[in-house]
Amino acid sequence: MKRTLYRNLESMLLATVIATSASATLAQTPAKRSFNLPPSADLNYAINANQRGLPLNGTAVLHWKTDKTTYSITTETRAMLLGKILEAKSEGTIDAFGLAPLTSTEKRYRKDPTTVTFNRDAKTISFSASDASYPIKGGEQDRNSIVWQLATIARSTPNKFKTGASIPVTVVGQKDADAWVFKVSKAEKIKTATGDLNTVKVSRVVKDGDNGQKLDIWFAPSMEWYPARVRITEPEGDFIEQTLTKVDPV
Repeated sequence: MKRTLYRNLESMLLATVIATSASATLAQTPAKRSFNLPPSADLNYAINANQRGLPLNGTAVLHWKTDKTTYSITTETRAMLLGKILEAKSEGTIDAFGLAPLTSTEKRYRKDPTTVTFNRDAKTISFSASDASYPIKGGEQDRNSIVWQLATIARSTPNKFKTGASIPVTVVGQKDADAWVFKVSKAEKIKTATGDLNTVKVSRVVKDGDNGQKLDIWFAPSMEWYPARVRITEPEGDFIEQTLTKVDPV
């Protein structure tokens, strides 16, 4: 029973488990954007998911820290009956594009850790889990940093973070990388443990016929643009959603 629950939850886990495809063409001309880093904080989330009709629940704690020249994002995810099933960390510096990851690591339940290395001197991205290699052109984000990169852009130019705005980003997974486009869709009020929040929804653009995951993020402008909700939906309709329950300034 525990193994079944684990496999179901792990298959769609959080915003840190964003699938990528090596066959996609990466962005050719990355754009430099103004950015404004959110204050350091510890964020707690409740997780609910559904796969093949089976409801799953858990919690996640995310530690976001920055001194304006460096950053780190650490996530620990726990599932009911199983305990800790994922540890993920991204750390790096701040450059002209915003967050500039140096390393991204993941340790999943009963599996060896994997590491992505962004070699800024050699301008290459390499993987412990594959032989793939990608050039660094600027603005590339890993699975942990992408949500926070979008938050920094929104904080800097909220007047431009309007319905219809598009943000292309190269997203790097644990084995490869892919070009994604995010679009600002609409303002929404959502219910959380901290109360009703007015949010701005940002979604990954999934083209017709694309079997990739859909990623939706609800940012809360009244709470430093922290991600109040993140939802991943698989092509067949399975989903996992994390919703903010508590924020502690650091």
